[in-house]
Amino acid sequence: MSIRKIRWFAAALTAGLLAAFPCVLPAGDWPQFRGPGGQGIADSAKPPLSWSETRNVTWKKALPGLGWSSPVIGEGKLWLTTATDKGRSLRVMALDAVSGETLHDIELFHFENPPKINSKNSHASPTPLLEGGRVYVHFGTQGTAALTTAGEVLWKTRELRYYHRHGSSGSPVPAGDLLLINCDGYDLQYVVALEKDTGKIRWKSYRGDSEHSYATSLVIATERGEQLVSPGAGRTVAYDVETGEELWWIRYKGFSNIPKPVTAHGLVYVTTGYFKPTLFAVRLGGSGDVTKSHIAWNYRKGVSHTPSLIVVGDELYMVSDNGIATCLDARTGEEIWRQRLEGAYSASPVLAGGRIYFLNEEGLTTVIKPGREYEKLAESRVAGRTLASIAPVDDMVFLRTDTHLYRIEEQ
Repeated sequence: MSIRKIRWFAAALTAGLLAAFPCVLPAGDWPQFRGPGGQGIADSAKPPLSWSETRNVTWKKALPGLGWSSPVIGEGKLWLTTATDKGRSLRVMALDAVSGETLHDIELFHFENPPKINSKNSHASPTPLLEGGRVYVHFGTQGTAALTTAGEVLWKTRELRYYHRHGSSGSPVPAGDLLLINCDGYDLQYVVALEKDTGKIRWKSYRGDSEHSYATSLVIATERGEQLVSPGAGRTVAYDVETGEELWWIRYKGFSNIPKPVTAHGLVYVTTGYFKPTLFAVRLGGSGDVTKSHIAWNYRKGVSHTPSLIVVGDELYMVSDNGIATCLDARTGEEIWRQRLEGAYSASPVLAGGRIYFLNEEGLTTVIKPGREYEKLAESRVAGRTLASIAPVDDMVFLRTDTHLYRIEEQ
């Protein structure tokens, strides 16, 4: 424990604040978009089943500006990005996970005339990556940076040029000494690997004639080595993470892809984007165009445009943007159940404490029990808009709204 935290606990004891701020440092972590494995699963977390504005909230921290990046947590610090001054100032913040105290608030990029974005998006939507004593921050074409967890800026780059129109979305993912990022604009579409130490481009792989997309890729381990499964308009492609070589791909009609793939049972699950998305389960191990040879099954009803999917055991769960939750057999694609949830959805579901948490856009979290019968366990509501995915760590949930960040746990 750091000297600063020891002093804080001593001050808390003196002031009688321990009831308000329990002396528990997060032991687990949530280092990237969708957690440690990038698939929305917190194996050891046991967060509360329910909460409200007045119950199970340890602290509620007002945040400046607007950002839809999800919080990442490690070593007792919580990191997120935001855009202030109407999108002119792009910033990274670090908070003390125990107290909510702001530890760092650093401007990384400044624009007098920030680009236009979709009204539902923000200028700070990609989620940071926390790894090896560093935090990597991405704002799409507006810039990428690396910092130490002490707040020292190591490098910044604006070399990833393309026209995103609706704003940035896809988050960086790690593979060895590289950051892998989708850059799918209206004019150019490519996947790029940046060196973690320098920010320099190691490789860049162009997708060819295509359309815009906003997805985050998934790194998976295969017999042929690590592969980056990257959804894009018209194709999902698996790349060699070291070279950027295209290894296999499937073709479809669709664009503006957002959900991050998930993998289980020797399959990888991808969705095709607008206008009417299809969910494909693709067998791993193919080469070249595997559209006809390696698609195990597909599903077309109530498929998500925005929230990512989640696999728990033998079942795959998803929620459509308009609130239709679906459970499928992950191996066969057989529909097990469908259920309407309240509201519209952008945030991706998470599994924690053996329960699945679905957060809608109006502050409502619906918790269900995984299984082949729909069983709702609880509903919880906070104030504000909620498009960022929640981050479960240990017995806590960190939840971001358009104005605040909450630390939620049993009191």
